[in-house]
Amino acid sequence: MKKIILTGGGTAGHVTPNLALLPKLKNEGFEVVYIGSYNGMEKELVKDSKIPYHGISAGKLRRYVDLKNITDAFRVVKGLADAVSIMRKEKPNIVFSKGGFVTVPVVIAAKICGVPVVIHESDITPGLANRIAIPFATAICTSFPETVSQLSKKKAFATGSPMREELFYGNEEKGKDICRFKDNKPVVLIVGGSSGSAVINSCARAALPELLKAYNVIHLCGRGNVDANIQMSGYIQFEFLSKELSHIFAVTDLVISRAGSNAIFELLALRKPSILIPLSKKASRGDQILNAQSFFSQGFCEVMQEEDLSPEKLTKELSSLFANRDKYIAKMKNSKLSNGVDEVCKVINDYCK
Repeated sequence: MKKIILTGGGTAGHVTPNLALLPKLKNEGFEVVYIGSYNGMEKELVKDSKIPYHGISAGKLRRYVDLKNITDAFRVVKGLADAVSIMRKEKPNIVFSKGGFVTVPVVIAAKICGVPVVIHESDITPGLANRIAIPFATAICTSFPETVSQLSKKKAFATGSPMREELFYGNEEKGKDICRFKDNKPVVLIVGGSSGSAVINSCARAALPELLKAYNVIHLCGRGNVDANIQMSGYIQFEFLSKELSHIFAVTDLVISRAGSNAIFELLALRKPSILIPLSKKASRGDQILNAQSFFSQGFCEVMQEEDLSPEKLTKELSSLFANRDKYIAKMKNSKLSNGVDEVCKVINDYCK
């Protein structure tokens, strides 16, 4: 039996595409092992998949000067030693890396041990962890075709983004049972990412008195961000949803979301008209801004910048999105961007040792 090590962590966006590959990999005869950090979000997300999990030491990779960079450098070195030990014990045929700081020592360890590595880059421009890891990679998969032009064409492939199969099998009645709304108003789903967004959370909550006149609102506000003081009919909050998310999507008409690649490709596949609010350059490298621009230019969504966000503007933009929802749905139906599971698995098989 072939063996593959999956790695990725730090955010849900670096884990869920790995989990999306599991059914196909297992059907193709792979034994699957996961490497993440000792106590990162990935450990909890992978737990239900019932695959072996190895934790390693991990240090955060920063683009700015910080004293923690010194201590984290030692953690990365320790993580490399951990990863080499796991490689020698597990003897995988290939490693698939989805990104996040925990993957850097894993990818380097694979190179040291002579194990081929396939990397997946979700955004138009590679993130810091992937930029460090790319020289050690055997092949690179990308969500956006635009990304291939920035990489070696000999080892870069536009595959799309792997998506969890269960997202497409949500049950509307189960979604209604979860939310328990008292009427049949259109449903707006607000998502600020797995860690939540203080900017989106604050603006959305300030807009609730107006929003709830026309919509029911489901708010995924991030871990530790539920506001127990808000008790309003037609409004329900969750920190984060996993198994129930497909049912929530089934009842959702419109979405307000960050512009992380995995999230927006799911919205595209599910044909959910959306307002994308990318992270600003003050808080990121600007990758979400490029993601959002790409989707906007294709007619899949509307875009609002953080700096322009206000309860009044958000409410007005949402009203326009709902009025023209059929136009966005038609554009998404005609898109050739599809679920990347098959294409990614093809690359994995092509380079498997």
